[in-house]
Amino acid sequence: MDIDLAFIWAGIIAFSVLAYVILDGFDLGVGILFPFFPEKHDRDVMMNSVAPVWDGNETWLVLGGGGLMAVFPLAYAIVMPALYAPIIAMLLGLIFRGVAFEYRWRTRRGEFLWNWAFAGGSILAAFSQGLALGALVQGIPVIGRAYAGSWWDWLTPFSIATGFAILIGYALLGSTWLVMKTTGALAEKARRIALRTCFATIAAMGVVSLWTPFLKPLYLERWFGWPTAIFSVIVPLLVLGCFVLLLTGIRGKRDAQPFLAALGLFVLGFAGIGISFYPFIVPTSVTIWDAAAPDDSLIFLLVGALILVPIILIYTGYAYWVFRGKVDPEEGYH
Repeated sequence: MDIDLAFIWAGIIAFSVLAYVILDGFDLGVGILFPFFPEKHDRDVMMNSVAPVWDGNETWLVLGGGGLMAVFPLAYAIVMPALYAPIIAMLLGLIFRGVAFEYRWRTRRGEFLWNWAFAGGSILAAFSQGLALGALVQGIPVIGRAYAGSWWDWLTPFSIATGFAILIGYALLGSTWLVMKTTGALAEKARRIALRTCFATIAAMGVVSLWTPFLKPLYLERWFGWPTAIFSVIVPLLVLGCFVLLLTGIRGKRDAQPFLAALGLFVLGFAGIGISFYPFIVPTSVTIWDAAAPDDSLIFLLVGALILVPIILIYTGYAYWVFRGKVDPEEGYH
């Protein structure tokens, strides 16, 4: 029986992107919330809560982006010109916040600059990711095997709405992470923010979800045609379940439940996107089989992935295990 290498690689890339979103999402969320915590001590604890893991989280971004270029070169060649602006903005944001992790601890006089670099970089990176996602979901014009749109096609009301939705969602992840990792007044304030952002996230998901099916006939068919219409019932019910767990976890002053429920919302949102345009990797123009590299290349790269991905998973799991539990406010990572 022939092995569908393109399908396997589509699963690996999708897993890498999901891993990046749910892992880097909360540490971007911590940066997004930075302006709401003006006290230096609170900001120190917030950065210490993510300092041991933030760089490892971004490994998945490298794997997803590099894998897309190597495994689906046609998709990479089409998507990148269409999304150059938001992707460059995202990378600049990630650079600023990455540098801020080190330089903020090295200065007192210029600390406020690195505070804004950390917060501004996080906000820019999160919003740019939402813009890129919205531009991809709304469809990229393709003629032949090349991008056929203009420089500003990525900037639309839908992509802007998606940008704000991701920004709000990451703020929810960040606040629930702080609830789980911190204590005292900081944790209580994070809990109050989490309560507000959980309602805002559900509202944003609702707006984007109701808008998406009317962007393309394929999306409308997927969500309201049989048999895929069954997902139109299952996914919202699961979202409702995660929302209830999130709400009860926040109000019941539980530590881990709100964070895990917030992650569940992102997983379901990601699943909804996949349901909408699979098997297209460039909606709705190029399928994963059209964009895939030759089988020999896919096999060669798959051998490397079978070695590399488990190593990344083990390293990531070990890092979170070592730094599990509450952050000691009197100790620092640096």
